[in-house]
Amino acid sequence: QVQLVESGGGLVQPGGSLRLSCAASEDFSLYAMGWYRQAPGKQREWVATITSGRSTYYADSVKGRFTISRDNTKNTVYLQMNNLRPADTAVYYCTANPGSYWGQGTQVTVSS
Repeated sequence: QVQLVESGGGLVQPGGSLRLSCAASEDFSLYAMGWYRQAPGKQREWVATITSGRSTYYADSVKGRFTISRDNTKNTVYLQMNNLRPADTAVYYCTANPGSYWGQGTQVTVSS
C-alpha cells in the first residue's frame, strides 16, 4: 500500500506563494497523482492532476496560478502555488492513482 506524506503548508499573505510536496513510500512512476483541497464546511474538491506521462490538468479556479509537477527519482509530487488568495485556504491532500491512496493533508492558510 502506497503511503503519502504531504508537507509545505503554512500561513501566507494574499499574493504570496507556497510549494507543497508529497512524498510517496514507493515507486509511483506508473501512477497518476493529484491534489485535492477541502475548505471548512465544504466538500473536498479537485485541484490538479499529473499523469504518468506528465500531462497536467487544473481546476479553473487555480489555472494559471498553480503548477503541478513530479520527480520520479524522489517519488515526490509538487504543487507550486502562486498569487494565493484567501479562497485558497484549505487542507490540501495528495492522492495517488487518484482516489486510491491519500495523504493526511497539509493546512494552507491565506490571510493578511
